[in-house]
This record gives sequence, C-alpha cells and structure tokens, in this order.
Amino acid sequence: MRRTRKRSTRAKRAVAASVALILGGGGLIAANVYASAGQGWGDRPPPPPDRQNAVSTIDCPDVGEELTQVPDSARTAVDRELATLDSQITVAYQRLADNKQRVESDPAFAEQQILTPLRNERLNILQRIEQMVGQPLASLAPCTLRADDEEPAGEEPGGEDAGGGEGDPEEPGNEGDDDQDQGQAGNGPEASDFVDITTVEPNVNRPQQRRGASRGSFATNCGTNQNGKFNPDNVIVAPGVSNGAHHMHDYVGNQANDAFASDDDLARGRTTCRNQGDRSTYYWPVLRLQNGQAEDDAQADGGGKDQNVGEIQTPAQVTLNFVGSPVSKVTAMPRFLRIITGDAKAFTNGDANANASWSCTGFENRQLKDKYPICPEGSKVVRTFRFQSCWDGQNTDSANHRTHVAFADPASGRCGNGFRAIPQLVQRIVYDVPPGPGFAVDSFPEQLHKPITDHGDFINVFDQGLMRRVVSCINEGRRCS
Repeated sequence: MRRTRKRSTRAKRAVAASVALILGGGGLIAANVYASAGQGWGDRPPPPPDRQNAVSTIDCPDVGEELTQVPDSARTAVDRELATLDSQITVAYQRLADNKQRVESDPAFAEQQILTPLRNERLNILQRIEQMVGQPLASLAPCTLRADDEEPAGEEPGGEDAGGGEGDPEEPGNEGDDDQDQGQAGNGPEASDFVDITTVEPNVNRPQQRRGASRGSFATNCGTNQNGKFNPDNVIVAPGVSNGAHHMHDYVGNQANDAFASDDDLARGRTTCRNQGDRSTYYWPVLRLQNGQAEDDAQADGGGKDQNVGEIQTPAQVTLNFVGSPVSKVTAMPRFLRIITGDAKAFTNGDANANASWSCTGFENRQLKDKYPICPEGSKVVRTFRFQSCWDGQNTDSANHRTHVAFADPASGRCGNGFRAIPQLVQRIVYDVPPGPGFAVDSFPEQLHKPITDHGDFINVFDQGLMRRVVSCINEGRRCS
C-alpha cells in the first residue's frame, strides 16, 4: 500500500469534490470541474476579453533539439549544461508565477526582473556549450512570455493536431484562467485540455501490410510498477544530474535506473520483467489524480517542489509489445540503444516531435495528441506510445537523442535515408481513474501539464540471445513472449 504524507498548507488548497459534466450537442460544458485554487480551473466565469491572453508561462528555445553534433568526449558535460538550462527555466517560471499580477500590469518588470536575467544566465551556459560542440548557439539565449492559449513561436494557428491521425475532435471552449491559476499548489491542466472521447471521430490509420512484411510480435511482461520505483531523473538526456527531469517517472523493467546508471549498471541491474533476459528500462511521466489528497512527494524534487501535485496512480495494466514492419523484415536492435518518443517540452516547442496519444478503452480507434480524454462510465484512460522503428545502423544515441532513430513513412511504412527497420516498441498504459477531468501527467513546470508533453523513454538491455528470438518471432510471423 502506498505510504502518504500530509500535504503542506499551501498545497492543500480548497478542492471541489463534485464534477458536473453536461454532455450534449457534440460538445462539452464543464461546471464545478474539479475546482482548486491551486490547480487552476473550475466553475468560474471566463476572464474578460483583455485577460484572455494573460501571460501564463515562459517559452525558451530548446537548445538540446538544436544540437547537430556533440563529440563523444563532451556528451556528458553538454548534457549537464543542458540540465542547468532547464533548472534556470524552472526558477524563472517560479518567479513569473509568484509575480503574475505584477507581470501583467507592468511589462517592464517582466523584462527587467525575469527575461533579462534569464537571458544572461543562459548566454553563459550557451557559450560553454559552444566551445565544446563548435556550433553557434547564442541566438537561443532569449526567452519570451506567452499565454496558455497562444501558439508556440513558429507554429501556425491550429498547428497542434488534436487527433493522432485524420479527423479532428470537437473541442470545448477555452475557459481561461485567473490570477491563481498558476504558481500555487499546481499549474494546470485546465478544462479546455480535456475532450469527451465520444465526440471524437475515428482517426487511426495504419499502413497496409504488404508482401515481405514482418507480421509477428513479442510481448514482454514487466509489471505495472506496483513496487513503486519513482525518481525525477532522466539517464538518457541528463546523465549524472539528480532531478534532471523536474517531474516524476514511473519505471518498469530495470531497477538500477537513476541519473547515475552506466550501461554496466543497467546490465547488472535487477529487472521486474518476467523474462530475466530482458533487463531493458521502460519509463514515462507518472499520472496523478489531482484530488487534493496527500501524496508521498509533496515536498520533494520532481513532486511538489516542481509543481507536480496529486496522488500518483499505479497503472491498471501495462503492455509492452515489439512488432514488425508492414513492408520488410526487421533487424536486431543494438544493446543499449536509447529511444525517446514524444517531447516533454512540446507545449512550448510545438508538436513536431509530439507522439504519445490518449484514448479510452472501447474507443481506441480515436486517438488524441493534445487533449486528455473524458471517458464514459466503465471505460478506462489509455496512454499509447509507438516508438521509432527505424535505426541508422550505427549509433545507440545521438546529440539530440533523436536523429539516430526515426519513424517509418506513415503512408508507405518504409524506413528512409538508409535506415533499417527494427522491432517497434508499442507501449500501452491503462488507468482506472474517475471519469471526467481531474488527472494529469507530470511535466516540467513551465509546460503546464499539457497532454501534448507526454513522452516515453526506453533503453534496450535485452541479452543477445533473447533479442535474436524477438527478431525471429517477428520475422516469422509468430506471437511470442
């Protein structure tokens, strides 16, 4: 049973227990929607027109995404500097949240007290990274302030696709926020981040399997993190940095995973996987029920200190399946291959790398990318991650942790640019949470717990014999476990 801790007075803001949803006419109207002065939305009237674009977060260029090459000898140092940039944004976001009314009434205060100091701090870090990678980065120092409902820089209006494929779900109106929306016990999500799944049109399309397809699958059972392994580290993007993620992760599989785990540590680590030949690590941001109840980490890094509040929910089910290519055979993954799917900063970065999708049991032909689903009674919330299935044939990681792997072409199912097909990890996580708004994934504070920021991480630590079996099962059209 999960041990709980009394929440601080500040974190224990008033919570409305009732959730009244009026569903009709193909839309959603929310009343008394889980109102908490700290959580940021409830049965309040919309803000006046001049407040509808009130500043709610800080938007900084994602330096890690811009890196093209990092020498192997400098990779650890660069990752630590990138983690420092994230910490600087967290501090600046808190300063914004603590002074929100003043920022809105006095733009000069924001420029002088938040944006200029942050730019100068970032410039110092960027100059150090420039020396290590030989790439000009100073132009990425300035940050801006933005509203919750404002498009990220460089995004076209409506650029975030609510669906995971074709067909756009109907969306509720933006209820907006008031002065207490951000920077208290929590900082999102808001009512407009949710949509009734029954109003979403089916939108899932998969490439047709062709001659030569690898039609088999391999399932690995690693539990649901019922043993409660959590930490706010990310050994892929911030090795050697405690609280590098600024949000809490669920872990299944390898139990040695923290910020300081080496490949050797992972190879020796215990695993929760039933097949002991799979010591891979699978991790994702926790999902919390924001019900005002006490939680274990109210005063901890990655938890309340980073504005992630609420009871962490243990999944009802986790399935980890490796599947094949619709057009070709697959080749073995190299050991210690690292893959990140989705983008933890997609709210400010834009949706180019957003990939996780949300749905409900019984409605999984309807996938959402930038909305949380409101599931009907008896239906459970589902998160799905389809990882990249094409590999460059050489590298187990890359400077931005993305370019060594890629997605197959969505229309043809083929890998491009000399990449080869590998077993594709499909991760499905099911939660039994109350219907309606009231839950959210952990996020970086400035990402406001938006569903589009959901993401998954994987490091392959299959032993070679088991990986050969995975490839054989998939290529021969068998279902194995």
